[in-house]
This record gives sequence, C-alpha cells and structure tokens, in this order.
Amino acid sequence: MIAAPFARAVPVITAAAFLAACGGDNRYAAPPPPKVSVAAPVEQKVTRYFEATGNTAAVNTVDLVARVQGFVQAIGYADGQSVSKGASLFTIEPEPYKLKVDAAKASVASAQANLTQLESEFKRQADLIAKQVSAQTNYDKALAQRDSAQADLQSAQSNEQQAEINLGYTNVTAPFDGVVSARRVSIGELVGSGSPPTVLATIVQLDPIYVNFTGSERDVLQVRAALARRGETMANLLGTPVEVGLQTESGYPHKGKLDYVAPTVDPSTGTLAARATLPNGDHALLPGYFVRVRIPSQEQPALLVPDVALGADQSGRYVLVVNKDDVVEQRTVEVDQLVGDLRVIAKGLSKDDRVIVGGIMRAVPGQKVEPVTATAAAK
Repeated sequence: MIAAPFARAVPVITAAAFLAACGGDNRYAAPPPPKVSVAAPVEQKVTRYFEATGNTAAVNTVDLVARVQGFVQAIGYADGQSVSKGASLFTIEPEPYKLKVDAAKASVASAQANLTQLESEFKRQADLIAKQVSAQTNYDKALAQRDSAQADLQSAQSNEQQAEINLGYTNVTAPFDGVVSARRVSIGELVGSGSPPTVLATIVQLDPIYVNFTGSERDVLQVRAALARRGETMANLLGTPVEVGLQTESGYPHKGKLDYVAPTVDPSTGTLAARATLPNGDHALLPGYFVRVRIPSQEQPALLVPDVALGADQSGRYVLVVNKDDVVEQRTVEVDQLVGDLRVIAKGLSKDDRVIVGGIMRAVPGQKVEPVTATAAAK
C-alpha cells in the first residue's frame, strides 16, 4: 500500500525535471562554420603562349596545262603519286613540233649562207669604194643587203628557239617535288585546242607546308609593346618557333618557324595575318586542315591556381577567397593559359590571397568559413 503513492509520484517528478530543462536557458545553437580548403596561389615562372587557330595550305599548287595543241601520247605517273621535280608527267605528240624545229634549223642555215655571201659582197664593195673604183650606190646597196641578211638570220634563229620551246612543251614535267592529282585527260585526247588551256592535272607541294593564322588587334598591340621594351621590331619575330597540333592530337607535336607577318591590320576583321612554315616529310599535314597554333614567348613570373577553383558568371571568371576575418569573398579575375591542372591568373589575385580550392560548394560569399590550409602544387 505504501508503494502505490510513490509510483504515482515518479511521473510527476520526471515531468517537472523536463519542464525545468525547457525553461529560460534553452537557446538556438548555430552550426559551426563549414570547413573549406584554402591555398595560396602558386608562384612560378611560366612560358606564355600566343594561341590561335589556323589552316594549313600548300606552299605551291599548280595546274598543269597543255601549252601546245596535240594528242596525249603518254601519261607518266599514277594518280596521286609523289613525283620529283622534272619528272615527265604527260607527253603530247612531239613529232609535228620536231619537224618544225628541223624546218627552223634549215631556215637558219639558209639565212646564214645568204649572210655569208652578202658579207663578202659588202667587203668587196668597201675595198672598191676605198680605191675609188666603184660607185657609192653599189656600196650602199651591198651594205643594205648585208644588214637585211643579218636581220633575216636573227629572225630565223628566233623561230628556231620558239620551235625548240614548243617542242619542249610537248613533255609536261613536274615543276617541283609534290603529289599529282588524278589526271583529267585520257591518252589519245586532243588538248591545247581551246581557250582557256586544257588542264591536265594538278600538282601540290606538301613538304614544307604553310600554316596561316591571325592575331587580334589586342594581341598585336601587346606583342608590339613587348618588342618595344626589348628594343626590337616585328621583323625580329621572323624565325620564332611555332608549334602546331591537329584537332585529334594531344599537344602540339608539329614544329616550325614563323616566316611571315602582314604589314597591316585588316580593318574589316581587326586581325593581323601571319604564317608559319613547317617541315612535312611524312605528309602528316594536308592542305586545308584546321589546326591549333601556339607561339612560345619568354618565361615570366606568374600566379597559378587549380583550374577547378575557378567559377564563371555574367561578369566573367572568378575565384572564392577567404579574407582575414575568414569570410568568403568572390574575386573577379582575368585568366590566361592552362599549365597542367593549374590556371594562370593574369589579374585579380595577389600572392597572399587564400583561395578556396576544396569545399567550394559549401562556401557562400559573405559568410564565414573555417579555412584549412592546403597546397596547390604546380605541375
């Protein structure tokens, strides 16, 4: 009977204790600031690159045409074959032109014989006029005939040279080392009979090869300013190493040199044209390819941060930094090239800034965080 009142008192005591616990001392406890990893920008020297896109182009491309009329007698190459300079590619029947050469040589011989005779007559008249036993008219006539014979000989010799040239045109040869396209005519076909001249095929030189690209007006101004600081001009850029990569290649495996920079900026596009020449013995590059181009410059000190630390919004690229009060700030920056996993920051950061490189999703500008120092290692 004594235990029953005690049992009823226990819930009352428990409830009183709970109410006491929920009294005036109950306050909201804010969660601790989120932890984020921060690192100072990496300081190191970086080789800056001018980067652009370009197109490959053949150094030489020539349409092989028929310069004389005749029937195609022989084709001396296979379609798409690589040929050397001077290789015979097409033969246009040479016999008619050989006959013209023979006729021209005969005319030269006749003119030479006539000149020899008239030269003798002129000398005889000169001797007679000196002895005053011949009339002046005979001397003048002999002189005119001699001079006319000399002109006839020169004309005959010119005709012979032209006949030799036309005979040479019957053998169409490669003007340089290159690859010849598929033939456009067949054996036995009449060529050279119309206007424009009949195109027989096209030969393309693939080694070396050009890479054409452009730089923006801003790039040009920066380059000229850098050259001026070194006391150099745009002419000093010629011979600068140029690196090229195809769209399917990693990096820039093809090496060449800058060999041309346009003297003026194109006002319609605001760009400056430039060109590099690359050896292409393996024909890895073909005219018309779309390529990536970069030109290295001198090493310069730079600040780098992990590329994953960068964000982007309507104002541009930015990083999140932690200030001295451990509060997150959004810092707009200007970025440059990628070096491994690190991005060069051209403007907007100092070497003492603490950049958030981990836990970025937990960092909100204007809120406090608990920074944990990490390392942004250079690669």
